[in-house]
Amino acid sequence: MVLAATMGLGAPAAAEPDAKALFAEHCAECHAENRLGGVGPALIPETLGRMWGPKLEAVIADGRPATQMPAFAETLATDQIAAIARYLEEPLPETPRWSVEDAMATRELSAEYKPADAPVFTADPMNITLVVETGDHHVSVLDGDTFEVLNRFPTPFAVHGGPKFSPDGRYVFVMSRDGWVQKYDIWSLQIVGQVRAGLNSRNIAMSGDGKWLAVANYLPQTLTILSTEDLSVQKVIDVTGPDGTPSRVSAVYQAPPRESFVLALKDVPQVWEVFYGANPPQMGFAHDYRMEPPVKPEPFPVRKITVSDIMDDFFFDLDYEHLIGASRDGEHGIVLDMVIGQEVANLDLPGMPHLGSGITWPWHDTTVMATPHLKGNTISVIDMESWKTVKEIETLGPGFFMRSHSTSPYVWADVFFGPNKDKMHIIDKESLEIVKTLDPAPGKVVAHVEFTKDGEEALVSIWEDDGAVIVYDAKTLEEIKRLPMRKPSGKYNVWNKISFEAGTSH
Repeated sequence: MVLAATMGLGAPAAAEPDAKALFAEHCAECHAENRLGGVGPALIPETLGRMWGPKLEAVIADGRPATQMPAFAETLATDQIAAIARYLEEPLPETPRWSVEDAMATRELSAEYKPADAPVFTADPMNITLVVETGDHHVSVLDGDTFEVLNRFPTPFAVHGGPKFSPDGRYVFVMSRDGWVQKYDIWSLQIVGQVRAGLNSRNIAMSGDGKWLAVANYLPQTLTILSTEDLSVQKVIDVTGPDGTPSRVSAVYQAPPRESFVLALKDVPQVWEVFYGANPPQMGFAHDYRMEPPVKPEPFPVRKITVSDIMDDFFFDLDYEHLIGASRDGEHGIVLDMVIGQEVANLDLPGMPHLGSGITWPWHDTTVMATPHLKGNTISVIDMESWKTVKEIETLGPGFFMRSHSTSPYVWADVFFGPNKDKMHIIDKESLEIVKTLDPAPGKVVAHVEFTKDGEEALVSIWEDDGAVIVYDAKTLEEIKRLPMRKPSGKYNVWNKISFEAGTSH
């Protein structure tokens, strides 16, 4: 340095930040050392989509609303953030693929599993509630009457999306962000087996007949169909737009009356419907009812509906005739008539609605749906006949989950983000007013409600590593007991889920 200054050459240029080392130190814990995803999504060009350059740097610097992505502006220098962004834009030496053969090679069925002829417990099997504990990657099996823990079993790393039950309520399937799908026998209280259906996955959906499980993948950009009987891979469907652009699958939903799965796509302005029934609709039903023209009938044919905007979050009416979709980047919703495959209405939904958490209930002479917003301090209530906003309920902050029960006069809505994350709003279904705000764990995240089978009790999570499930009397709103849990992120009652209870998300 002295020699350079003496010779008039100026100070040497600062060394370029070591992006790979910075990623390993600050990002790999959530996104994996190989960038293929863990708790967080894969960070490679194939999954970043439109997130490039300044947009990507802004996310690293400022974090991302409604996710666990923190802000690094105060931790990393501007040039370090830019270096990480450039590193993430670099393609991997080889684009990851995950074929039927790759998945099948991971399939493992437990040699110790012995199916029981009847439940091995005396609790009501229809009132079992599963609690996903992400703090140490386990699921607790609760008796919904006594709240005794009947069993606690390990799951794959970072379970994501709600577990899905077989139609008889006996089996449950859970999925992890790194693509593992696990089958568990509730009657026997035993793990049946597991298979890796993708490399970075979003959620799963169960077919109405209980035969098939669909897995939505970010990486590769596919939908994987599994047999629920033995977890064998039946088909892997590549997801691409009309011009060949690959798309991540944001989510997959079941539509039992239609005998289909419905896909939300992250990168293509289309809605896909994959049929699993014996008699899928025929080609030519409508000009926009496009199905792949097979030479001979292929299993799981695909219908592709073009829409006016990319929609990656869905809600359905109870008959599954209308799909309500919203883009995470938009300020409005779209109502899609699934019968004719056309948009029929636009919704006023400012503030990034979380439609996947929406619920419905009868109100006056109509049915309303309600959804929280991930960016706004409101809950939107919409008439499902006129598709007009009935009311915007002011809240103490953005929310993530809403729940109710057909026997309950109340809707429970959390305030997941911001300084009031420890609050839970109780809303009267008739007046659409907040009648009480609970504050059960000051300073801690209070979120996600599930009801017991009869709706008499409501279970609320303290979403912390040293958290708990709080059991409330759903009518008096008084606390009954607390069950210590390791970051109980979600609770799922067998009856409510298999009966498609109107107060819960599907």
